[in-house]
Amino acid sequence: MRDRPARDCGGMRSSAIAVSGLRKAYGDKTVLDGIGFDVAAGSVFSLLGPNGAGKTTTVNVLATLLKADAGTVYVAGHDVATATKQVRAAIGVTGQFAAVDDLLSGRENLQMMAALKRVRSGDQVVMRLLERFDLVESADKMAATYSGGMRRKLDLAMTLVGNPQIIFLDEPTTGLDPRSRRTMWEIVRELVADGTTIFLTTQYLEEADQLADQIAVLSDGKLVAEGSAEELKRLIPGGHVRLRFTDPATYRSAAAALRDVTTDDEALSVQIPSDGTQRELRSILDWLDSTGIEADELTVHTPDLDDVFIALTERTSKEAISQ
Repeated sequence: MRDRPARDCGGMRSSAIAVSGLRKAYGDKTVLDGIGFDVAAGSVFSLLGPNGAGKTTTVNVLATLLKADAGTVYVAGHDVATATKQVRAAIGVTGQFAAVDDLLSGRENLQMMAALKRVRSGDQVVMRLLERFDLVESADKMAATYSGGMRRKLDLAMTLVGNPQIIFLDEPTTGLDPRSRRTMWEIVRELVADGTTIFLTTQYLEEADQLADQIAVLSDGKLVAEGSAEELKRLIPGGHVRLRFTDPATYRSAAAALRDVTTDDEALSVQIPSDGTQRELRSILDWLDSTGIEADELTVHTPDLDDVFIALTERTSKEAISQ
């Protein structure tokens, strides 16, 4: 068995997951083409990508459910290829569809999981989870009667039996209504606050924007970008600073003094191309001070994750077609 101590870079959080050169193919179809990334302990890492990009395959390899063709993967300091038992003891997995037994009650589903994992004081653990996920009133009802949001909460509660260090959430809010989705977000935030590491795959870009400390974009089996939500947004052109005026004369003076800007005569606003960095904002403010022009409102606009996702994945697909 090969174990690797979690990496600590100058006092920064250590790696809960470390992946290098990960490859997986099914026949002639390459699903993962040498991808690599690190996930900091106690953080939310989100893997984005279109259908068929390889997100679920990545989760299955990291969760020891699938063997890689090449590369190294360490989860909780253990090599997934040689220390399967240790990896599985450290993780919990929630898939796209709630893995609950409809013929059992919510309480019985949790009790079954506690028995399978040989958890001490199982009844106490079950009760704490029912309370945490607001399932006490429905605990003794059959899971078949649960709503989609309740089933998702029960599924995640079952995943938490045994107190895993790392949780894989593979599109956990698919099909949920907005209220249930936001409830799940709050649960994820609470888990991270308690020190749990979350590996999240999702097609809801707002979800990644809200939750993730680090985001990686997977397209055609390759990682095409990685960074925080704000860092990724700055990769795509289209950001601007908007200056709005209430006085028409001041607006006309600003519009005449600036070049390569977009003007809106009705809104009395000027849009200046900008990546939103502090240096550019300072430059714009210095210019306003030097000219004596006073804007009544200054707002910074950057591309959202939808723009980033579409631009990066379309670019990769075009490059793949041209090769």
